[in-house]
Amino acid sequence: MAKVALNKSSLNKQKRSLKTYQRYLPALELKRQQLMLEKRKAEQAVSEAQARVAQLRASVEQQLPMLAHSGIRLEQLVTVAEIKLATQNIVGCRVPLLNDLRVALSNYSDLTHPHWVDALVSQLQEMVRLRVELSVSEKRLAEISQAGRVTSQRVNLFSKVLIPNTHEAIRRIGIYLSDQDRAAVMNAKLSKQKVLAQHAQGASNGN
Repeated sequence: MAKVALNKSSLNKQKRSLKTYQRYLPALELKRQQLMLEKRKAEQAVSEAQARVAQLRASVEQQLPMLAHSGIRLEQLVTVAEIKLATQNIVGCRVPLLNDLRVALSNYSDLTHPHWVDALVSQLQEMVRLRVELSVSEKRLAEISQAGRVTSQRVNLFSKVLIPNTHEAIRRIGIYLSDQDRAAVMNAKLSKQKVLAQHAQGASNGN
């Protein structure tokens, strides 16, 4: 805890700081709770996207078992042509939002590729879309998680450090000022008694 001046000016400053901390803490706590809720939603979105990718992969393996033994080059049949992302503001945290996705299909000859490649291309388009959605969902989760960690650190700073330390500083200053006031009263009484004693002594000598 930093050293504080033991005077009325410092006391007023500490009281102002305490009011500020107590005013901001509820807002920080609310933000932390909202981010926790959004994190759970983001985790659910990632989980669902992973499940859809796994489900589509299993479906392709079941419908097109020949893929495992095919010597046909299937690379670059479907590629991402363009991804457009928007930005969403979630309680001060800016996260990506998939706005649009375009895929490009390569030209292939029916003479060199078997008939099932057409079905595969359709499945690949869906897989590309799902993987992009998964990537964006993972990025959203990472950003929200980081914002949640930072906000939790700030809540802990206010609730466990700043506010308790300020309370303690106010208590210490208050005790010191009370002691000073009592000492001043005692000194005033002693001075008065000394003056009265001197007057009494003077009067006695005069007689």
